[in-house]
Amino acid sequence: MRDIRDALGDAALIATDQEGGAVLRRLDVPHPPAPMGLGALRDPAAAREAGAVAARGLLDLGINWNFAPSLDVHVNPLNPVIGERAFASDPHLVAELGVAWAQGSEAAGVMSAVKHFPGHGDTHLDSHLDLPVVRKSRDALEACEWLPFRVAVRAGVGSVMTAHIVYPALDPWAPATVSPAVLTGLLRQAWGYDGVVVTDAMDMRAVSDLYPGGSGAPLALAAGADAVLVCGHGTRSTHADHVAALDQALSNGTLEEERLEEAARRLTNAAARFPGTPRPYTSAQRAADQARVGDWARQSVTRIGPVPRLEANSEVVLLAPEHPDIGGPYGDSLRGEALARALRTNFPRLRYACHGTQDIQAALALLDACPDALIILATTTRWSPTPAQVELAGLLASRGGIHLSLWNPEHVPALGLPALITFGFRPDHLNAAAHALMTGEAPGQLPVA
Repeated sequence: MRDIRDALGDAALIATDQEGGAVLRRLDVPHPPAPMGLGALRDPAAAREAGAVAARGLLDLGINWNFAPSLDVHVNPLNPVIGERAFASDPHLVAELGVAWAQGSEAAGVMSAVKHFPGHGDTHLDSHLDLPVVRKSRDALEACEWLPFRVAVRAGVGSVMTAHIVYPALDPWAPATVSPAVLTGLLRQAWGYDGVVVTDAMDMRAVSDLYPGGSGAPLALAAGADAVLVCGHGTRSTHADHVAALDQALSNGTLEEERLEEAARRLTNAAARFPGTPRPYTSAQRAADQARVGDWARQSVTRIGPVPRLEANSEVVLLAPEHPDIGGPYGDSLRGEALARALRTNFPRLRYACHGTQDIQAALALLDACPDALIILATTTRWSPTPAQVELAGLLASRGGIHLSLWNPEHVPALGLPALITFGFRPDHLNAAAHALMTGEAPGQLPVA
């Protein structure tokens, strides 16, 4: 980070996604919980402190801008990209917890970017891959998707990130990221927001397919954004394309210098408010934060239906996918063997069988070999349950067994077994799952309808 600041100056804004749960970019510090895990706690003080934990792990490196938290409302169980990144399905709870999280981050020195304005919670398409359309009336949007963002604007949160989604009630054609009606008409003029507006990544296909060659960048700035995010994924040509498109727009007058000056003013003010001077993350503070994270993980475990307590010497069979799929914003996942290894620390007689998306032969063989064992069917993916998981759940419905949902709580009604939900697959979640199995303690309240 020092090299970046040497090149860009101490006033540079350096950003990443440290949302918590599955979306973490720095893993060698205490892991903030998934937003939905905080939703299971329903504790604004914990949400505020979780934002501070995320910030301390970033400012230690001089990162002073966090593209988090998501203020999307989890209203569509088939949403392929939000899920546990949302705090809850109740917009009021999302507002309460999400804004507390953002304020905790900013109090600790890292600017928050609440996202994905004006709401990505009711889509069935992933904007990394396609362009979603949300056909809701303004009244419906006001009552649900917009409510948390309005609260964030009133609270003065430092920045807002846009969504690559078309909302016909506001703009029949343009995605919000490049829509003057959304960014200037609604956010700036109607709501009076004067913080930084940053786009979601412009090389996501929702916009890059529609506006190729970086041509969406000047449209976003003209619409009211102050910063254009481009990931590039290792290639410099994508950035070069967007810079060239901005230069051309300035040359031909479709993007005005005054608009850039306004954007630069907001970014300069943000950098002054959130200087990126590294703040050491002391060993004492790390230890305290790690203890909090472990406590939150145990407190957020949620029980659905009757789940038995297990003795340490219980015979346990674990069924889990060996290679879970990942995609979208998710950078890693949990292998089945890693889950088995973690649980064996508490249950040394645990035996494990992996399954593919269709093949359950190894699982069936282990079930036959262990007729008296307690069966745990674990779902470790974000995506919909596989045919193999559905088939195994059907077998366990008559034989008996429990579902350990480590990632997506929507798998619980889909599989129909008694379940423990951890809202994550990080080490603290695995320890919390073992604790719940041993003690029967699962105090979380389900945050989704």
